[in-house]
Amino acid sequence: MLDGPRLSPLSGGKPDALVVLIHGYGSNGDDLISLAALMQPALPETAFVAPNAPGRIPSLAAAHQWWAIETFSMAERAAGADAAASGLDAFVSAELEALGLTGDRLILLGFSQGTMMALHVGLRRADAVAGIIGISGMLVAPERLKSEIASRPPVLLIHGTEDEVVPFRSLELAAAALADAGVTVETHVSPGTNHSVAPDGLKAAISFVRRVLS
Repeated sequence: MLDGPRLSPLSGGKPDALVVLIHGYGSNGDDLISLAALMQPALPETAFVAPNAPGRIPSLAAAHQWWAIETFSMAERAAGADAAASGLDAFVSAELEALGLTGDRLILLGFSQGTMMALHVGLRRADAVAGIIGISGMLVAPERLKSEIASRPPVLLIHGTEDEVVPFRSLELAAAALADAGVTVETHVSPGTNHSVAPDGLKAAISFVRRVLS
């Protein structure tokens, strides 16, 4: 079972919602949980968890991966996301059960490779989540989505125009494929931002979470 750092609700009470933060390639839960600390003041009743991906990158300290990146091919991404999906899905279900929450109180927030996992898992859960946020990522295997989609939670895609890792045009491609599959999708563009989370992007994410959980 996956595991990673957690933050309890800032209010000190029982959580009324859960945000699962899914990190990117070469990162870890400790890195992404820092976003949760910035979101907490606006979401005081929400719990946060950032699981570490199951794979390790031997040449880098504390670096995790949802799948190994060797060829950057579409086939590699699809196979990798398929292989990692069951573990993340089981983790999400276990976290909800432990907190006594249902899928409609869950937000999946991914960054880069984590965005690919958030979309891949979240759209295939029969127990629909409240919403999915994808930052600086892309949609894996868009040609399969219509036949495999199990629920259609609202999606927010955030991307910087100067992303040097995942091309900015990935935002438009993902949004089009999601809309074609009947998903309500919003986009937020961070001008001049590279492969990172800009303050305006974080503000958009917080606004989206508050809206879909209200």
